Order: sequence, then structure tokens, then C-alpha cells
Amino acid sequence: MEHEAVAFPREEGVLYLTEGGTETEIMYRHGHDLREFAMFELMDKPAAVADLRDMYRRYLDVAAEQGFAALIAGFDYRASPDWGEKLGYSREGLREMQYKCIDFLRDVATPYDGQLPKIAIAGCVGPRGDAYSLNRDISAQEAEAYHMTQLETLKECGVDLVWAATINNIPEAVGISRAAARQGLPVNMCFTLDSTHRLKSGPSLREAVEATDRGAGAARPDSYGINCSHPVEFEPALEDGAWSTRLRALRPNAAKMDKVSLCKLGHIEEGDPEELGEMLGDLAARLPDVDIWGGCCGTWDKHFEPIARHVREARGEARMA
Repeated sequence: MEHEAVAFPREEGVLYLTEGGTETEIMYRHGHDLREFAMFELMDKPAAVADLRDMYRRYLDVAAEQGFAALIAGFDYRASPDWGEKLGYSREGLREMQYKCIDFLRDVATPYDGQLPKIAIAGCVGPRGDAYSLNRDISAQEAEAYHMTQLETLKECGVDLVWAATINNIPEAVGISRAAARQGLPVNMCFTLDSTHRLKSGPSLREAVEATDRGAGAARPDSYGINCSHPVEFEPALEDGAWSTRLRALRPNAAKMDKVSLCKLGHIEEGDPEELGEMLGDLAARLPDVDIWGGCCGTWDKHFEPIARHVREARGEARMA
């Protein structure tokens, strides 16, 4: 039986602001180590939770000041079976950590009820292998079975959306889409592009979107996006065409550096926040279907304000706050 995709509703005049590079911020600004880049383990560390609360307050303050809704994603990028096993977690242990992640997000957002036009909670699904290399082949069928475990828990948690982040190949995107549709969850499928302006596996962004839609059929994603790439990497990939209306989210890196080089720096590289905001403002004028804006590696509150301000200006919309 083919399951049909579920939509994440759009609302006239509502723009979402997401968080930025949570991992880089917590590691390099606050000094917390992440095993295998896994954020979810921090839920059991009171000092880290306190720092995360402060980080999220600063993010939500900007959203409120700029009149944006908030789309808050979980810390469960690595909360899938292979990564969990590598970190020493059982399936039940991962399930427990996912609940802690989503509970934290709801708790930190509660004081902003009434201050924001809307608050939506997303679970975060990452790739089975390395997002920045081709170290593992996966079929659509294997991806559907693999990611189903994490998506079943996200369904239990009652998330509003699944954010599939840093996906670099079409079969995995198709499998995640099918698994999400089976769970009745909408999914925003975010691809990451490299300096060739393409996915690491070879296709252009347009080819990846169109092929994923064909492969997933009725279970196709709610929408697509780009994360963990700077506009200098992904802007050339934004070809004109009907396919571009499927793009809904842009979450760029702060710096123009290659992602692998960024990961080896050992410190945060924040780029030019105002320039990044201007670039996203230009894209907001060009891509009217994008309503989810935020950041990835190196970005946080100093980037959110110029991003939100320039996007609002490009759309010609008054602040809602």
C-alpha cells in the first residue's frame, strides 16, 4: 500500500525562523564536547542544558522581535540505530533520548506562547552515513527501513514536522520520504551541496528534487530545502523552473569555507552576518515559496537578526510583533 504525504500547512504572512548551527555554537562558544556530533547526549548534562536554554532564549527573542514564527528542530540528528549503537545506546535508550530532546524544545518555547505568531516543533533526521562523503551506499528500501525506527518515535512525540538534514543522495531521500508518509509526518528534505554546486553523489539540486519526487510518488516530501552550504555554494544551483516552487527552507552556513575545512578548524567561523542577511534577502525576493529561514554551522543570534530583517524587507512585509 502506498502512503500519501502529509503537508506542513502554510499560513499567509507567516515566516518561520529556525535555529542555526546548534552543534558549532554549543561546542565552540560553550565548550561542550559532542561524541560523533551527537547533540542528544547533552540532555543528560545539566550544565549543557543550562547553556542550551540560554542559546534558545536568544534565538526566540530575535524571532519575537522580528515578528517571525519559530520552527524549532530537535537534537536527534544522530538518534538513529547505527549511530546510536556506535555511541552505546540501545533502541529503547535512543527512544528515551528523543523524548528528552522534544520535551526540552517544548519547555523552552512555552514562555513565548503569545509572543510569536506560531511555534512548531520538528524532529531532526540525519543521514545513515557521512553527510560530506560517500562512505556508504544505501537503497531507497534500506533507507525506509532504517529511518523508520527514529520516525516512529517522532510520531509518538507528536512533532509537527520532520527536518531531514544534510542529505546527499537521492535513494536515502526517497526512503526517508516513504517512511515519513507511513508515519503520517510531513518532511522537509534538506540537501547539502558542495563547492561544485551539486550533491556529493553527483546530481544537481534540480535533479535531486525531481528524482526524489518521482521516486517517492504520493509519499513525496512536503517540501525541500538546503542546509550546511553557504549561498556561494548553492545559489548557482537555483535554476529557474517549476521545480523551484518545491523549495521551502534555506539554512546556510555562516562562512564561505568548504564544510570539511570548517569541521577541522577547531573554532567557530562566523563569516559576515550582515552580508549573509543581504544574500538571503536577495533570495527571499527571488524565491517567494521559501518561508523557513535560519542557519547552520557558525550561525546563531548575531546572524538571525540580519537574516530576518533582510527577508522581511525583501518580502515587503511589516513586522507582526
